[in-house]
Amino acid sequence: MKRKTTFKYHLIIWGIAAMAFLSACNDPNDLGMELLPTKDLVEVKNLVDKNSISSYTFTEGPIRSDEGSKSLLGSFYDPVFGKTNIDFAAHFRMQGAIDYGTNTVVDSVKLFLYYRLMYGDTITSQKFRVYELMEPIFADTINETNGGSYDYPYYQDVDLKQLASTQLLGEVDYTPVVRLDSTYQDTVFQLISIPLDKSLGEKLVNADPSEIINNDTFLEYFKGLLIEAEAKTAVGGSILVLEAASSSSFQGSALLVYYDNDENQAKEKPDTLLYNPYIITGLSARVNSIEHDYSGTAFEANLNVETGDDSLIYVQSTGGLESKIYIEGLSSWKDSTNIGINKAELVFQVDTLASEVDKYPPPAQLLFTVLDEDGNETLPADYSFSSSYYGGVLRSDYTYRFNITQHLEEIISGKAVNNGFFLTTARKNSEANRVVLKGSNSTTGIKLVITYSKFLQ
Repeated sequence: MKRKTTFKYHLIIWGIAAMAFLSACNDPNDLGMELLPTKDLVEVKNLVDKNSISSYTFTEGPIRSDEGSKSLLGSFYDPVFGKTNIDFAAHFRMQGAIDYGTNTVVDSVKLFLYYRLMYGDTITSQKFRVYELMEPIFADTINETNGGSYDYPYYQDVDLKQLASTQLLGEVDYTPVVRLDSTYQDTVFQLISIPLDKSLGEKLVNADPSEIINNDTFLEYFKGLLIEAEAKTAVGGSILVLEAASSSSFQGSALLVYYDNDENQAKEKPDTLLYNPYIITGLSARVNSIEHDYSGTAFEANLNVETGDDSLIYVQSTGGLESKIYIEGLSSWKDSTNIGINKAELVFQVDTLASEVDKYPPPAQLLFTVLDEDGNETLPADYSFSSSYYGGVLRSDYTYRFNITQHLEEIISGKAVNNGFFLTTARKNSEANRVVLKGSNSTTGIKLVITYSKFLQ
């Protein structure tokens, strides 16, 4: 191994030698030579460890599936990861006082859903069905009558169908589209328009004034909608990333009622009226139910077991798959004398062929968590130091790299235990990306690279 002398050490030695040269009267060729060491005091070395690492694929869920930064909808039969089916339910809120006029007649009702991104193909059509919610759903925080609040979380295994009516309000066959804005080269909003039964419009138009005093009373009267994705039975399909909630620059997905009334008919040129839409806002409950089926996949036999390393491991968002990692012998570094850890980096390599990265982009970022002495998952100390220092983003060489230097130091010092790790996606409930990684028994698989300094005696 090539030895390196630290720059700081050389600077001190040459400084001393220079001062000796200025003050001495001996032959310059001999001056200060006794001050220089015959060998380096510090060696900087790299250790690349593969053999002590083992990895296994596990199911991750259930994960929180409510109030994500984006909502998901669709059915995707992945040729590698099996079936994923995601339904979506949400509140629709009033945008002010309602006045439909006199003798109102509903012309039509439409549900508008917007998205910009999708995961899967743009060839296979999707069938979406819409039902009215009969039981309430709740936003993340509920205000109690005494002024307090509590969390009301939903997880991916929530049975939204049980909360909805069996009466179908509308359905549509839709083939996803993704287009880029020619100026900004960014994806543009795409619209899914689903015609709904006029009975829903009549319910909204004929609401008693006491039921539309504010959004709290309105949400007791109209609890929202469930949009169901019909499950795929053959390879194909996609998961749409909905732009559901309104923002400062976007109105949000909406429910629109088109109608006529006496006031409109009295005009010289009457036209169909449109009431300000009921929209999904940041205050609306937004919930996904997510189902995965891994029957028939290549990894099914090895799923959720720790017997024999696989040459591939699988990581999937939406509460799908995670990898469990063990690294033996980390605590043995505390027995190494005169050693200082400069950097400990864990490297995961994407199998670009198995992942089909051109067709199914890997997640932009993964999370590497540690198991504490009670078996609970926490982020390593390196994440608290700096998220960029910690790492985990997908690199151009299709690797994910994690800096676990501080965590290793905590293991060495006895502040942390070496119970294992989990590798998961960073955006668990707002994207559908997945990736196949080379496992611990692959020649180009997981490796731990430790850079350390050894102080010579």
